Amino acid sequence: MRGKLLFLGGLAAGFVLGARAGREKYEELKATAQKIKESPTVQEAAGVVQEQATRLYSEGKTKVTDKLANSRFAESDLGQRLMGSSETPAIERDVLATTGPSKSTTTPSGGTSF
Repeated sequence: MRGKLLFLGGLAAGFVLGARAGREKYEELKATAQKIKESPTVQEAAGVVQEQATRLYSEGKTKVTDKLANSRFAESDLGQRLMGSSETPAIERDVLATTGPSKSTTTPSGGTSF
């Protein structure tokens, strides 16, 4: 019985010490990740990627719309409603919401945000 109590005591002490050391390492990793995220180089790269994604989305949308307009689908009732719809599709609203009208946003530090 005494051996079990010593084992459980050692297990509890190891857990407490390990959790404390683990938390410190977690906070260190978190601070490093925050520094990297706020780096001007990373912010600039994120802006470039965002611009490319927006451009590729627009080009893809145009190609799909053109293909559908020249297909039998465009002649159907659903096709007519979709092709003539002036409502902004949900995915386009999401892209516009993240990029805004200028297609990029800036952080107070002057970098471009995700």
